Amino acid sequence: MIPDKAPKEDVFHAGGDLKKEAHVPNFEKYKELYLKSIEHPDEFWGDIAKDFYWKSKHTGQFMDYNFDVTKGEIYIKCMEGATTNICYNVLDCNVHERRLGDKVAFYWEGNEPGDEMTVTYRELLQQVCQFANVLKSQGVKKGDRVSIYMPMVVELVVAMLACVRIGAVHSIVFAGFSAESLCERILDSQCSLLITADGFYRGDKLINLKVIADDALQKCRDRSFPVQRCIMLKHLSKEVEAIPLSSQSPPAKRPCPDLQQEKQKDRVKKIRPVPQVPWNPEVDQCWLSLLSGVSEECEPEWCDSEDPLFILYTSGSTGKPKGVLHTIGGYMLYVATTFKLVFDYHPDDVYWCTADIGWITGHSYITYGPLANGATSVLFEGLPTYPDVSRMWEIVDKYQVTKFYTAPTAIRLLMKYGCEPVQKYKRDSLKVLGTVGEPINPEAWQWYYSVVGEKRCPVVDTFWQTETGGHVLTPLPAATPMKPGSATFPFFGVVPAILNESGEELEGPSEGYLVFKQPWPGVMRTVYGNHQRFETTYFEQFPGYYVTGDGCRRDKDGYYWITGRIDDMLNVSGHLLSTAEVESALVEHEAVVEAAVVSRPHPVKGESLYCFVTLTDGVSFSRTLEAQLKKQVREKIGAIATPDFIQNAPGLPKTRSGKIMRRVLRKIARNERDLGDVSTLADSSVIELLFQNRCCGAV
Repeated sequence: MIPDKAPKEDVFHAGGDLKKEAHVPNFEKYKELYLKSIEHPDEFWGDIAKDFYWKSKHTGQFMDYNFDVTKGEIYIKCMEGATTNICYNVLDCNVHERRLGDKVAFYWEGNEPGDEMTVTYRELLQQVCQFANVLKSQGVKKGDRVSIYMPMVVELVVAMLACVRIGAVHSIVFAGFSAESLCERILDSQCSLLITADGFYRGDKLINLKVIADDALQKCRDRSFPVQRCIMLKHLSKEVEAIPLSSQSPPAKRPCPDLQQEKQKDRVKKIRPVPQVPWNPEVDQCWLSLLSGVSEECEPEWCDSEDPLFILYTSGSTGKPKGVLHTIGGYMLYVATTFKLVFDYHPDDVYWCTADIGWITGHSYITYGPLANGATSVLFEGLPTYPDVSRMWEIVDKYQVTKFYTAPTAIRLLMKYGCEPVQKYKRDSLKVLGTVGEPINPEAWQWYYSVVGEKRCPVVDTFWQTETGGHVLTPLPAATPMKPGSATFPFFGVVPAILNESGEELEGPSEGYLVFKQPWPGVMRTVYGNHQRFETTYFEQFPGYYVTGDGCRRDKDGYYWITGRIDDMLNVSGHLLSTAEVESALVEHEAVVEAAVVSRPHPVKGESLYCFVTLTDGVSFSRTLEAQLKKQVREKIGAIATPDFIQNAPGLPKTRSGKIMRRVLRKIARNERDLGDVSTLADSSVIELLFQNRCCGAV
């Protein structure tokens, strides 16, 4: 499973200074701990569990599970019967037991340079308790689902922790998603309340969040599910003295310096338009006014280790997003441990993960993992290229960031601008670099390692999924020699295998389906409201294994390399999109009778969307129609799913049974003439026509 010794050829070593103090200082120690975690998991995780507060202890086995659909229902349980509260562990324990009340929890860096805020652990605890009391006053109770649709502000963390403090289940929707996507997620999880903000800026672009949220709530009403309450944070507008009449929008949570403030010396003076905020007094309530006079103390709700913690939606191959459900105890242990060991966290570190909390990376490695370790983090609202392409390195120097975690997409984007924007800043505080979201190509890895980290910082290229809760394949900074682009070895408690199409385990150097043979504490427990879909998606294909949906190669040294999705999914800028979901959005247009979506390599985003559309008889393909189709996908799913190419396809390559041969479409999208075996095609004449009609620019 893992080699006896670390390889010495074709590998990189960095972080020599880390070895003196690293939690896992060398490969021998990694192997010793890994074997313990597999052979004696109760003892391994039980020792870690002692670092957390449990109101009552678990009874029975530490981990209990069934991965084999032929033997009954799939289930995973960790420390069942133990009671705890994750908010109490990440805040109260840090403030009262570890004496970290005055330690900075978050340096908040706004979209505009100079818009900043510092929040200590004590302040965060007070704000969370206040808002938890607000939620209780709104009738939210244990087990209720709360939808959160917010920008990257401290109040987003406050809202999530306030939910879990009272035992409610948060369902965060990325603020780049459309009204339709938000509505769909509210309906699926039957949320009783929505928390949002007036709006925010991403670079120069204003996102009028409340307008989108109101559209989503109207769509919910149209589908007979009226959400009774919407709490809105006033993020963008100026502070005003009094709360206006209920027909108007409420006062600001805090003034935003970028509205009417001159920029720093070399910045141009910029006046930002304030969004017009719609206000429905029967539903909408102001975050600030609700806090007035509310107590800063709130007793936590003690929950079972296996009670729901949050629901987070990820794209499904059927087109309908899956509500991935994580539970409290195991997830808490796993994200705390992966954060501590993968980033080799120490108390004087300043950590920065550039992801959005709307994705699993933000849940696990901005909120829960860092806070469980008492870490200081940077919370960034803006873009890596705004107001200039040096913004990230400016922030690294400003806060003396030591551990930095970002996506290959961002690295490839910044690579285009060369070394100078990076090297104008010192970056000498950096100790560990990380990547997340998709496999990193070796060229980007080399640039990240050599230019950003100056060949002294180890790169932890982490593989994991929304479903896994935390890292499952990853290097450890001082312990594992690095290979550019490899996810390296399994994390503690994780047992990977590579299967062929017959479900047979492959040994030694091999390539096939990546699966896992047993659970770890942080793995998902079900698809919310649809356990059958959970079993079908992850366990039915190969009984006895958790199926990731990814292909994988293991080399002669035992290193694992993720080769990409095996199912009909796309990885665009580190975000998983369903081809079926995009196709469904396209065919809703009256001019489209059929659509097929495939991936095409993209130098920055990793993959791009190349769409083939068959039009209704009598309809002509035009620039106008193309623009309408792109707009429709944006509105149905979100800007991140906007097609890069849309090609008119009078016919699609299909088998005699009517199945679209996406393999052939991928070749056409990439202009590759070697199509392989096409003997099963019902009409091979469509192939040449599709090649002739390829989109301009899709070289």
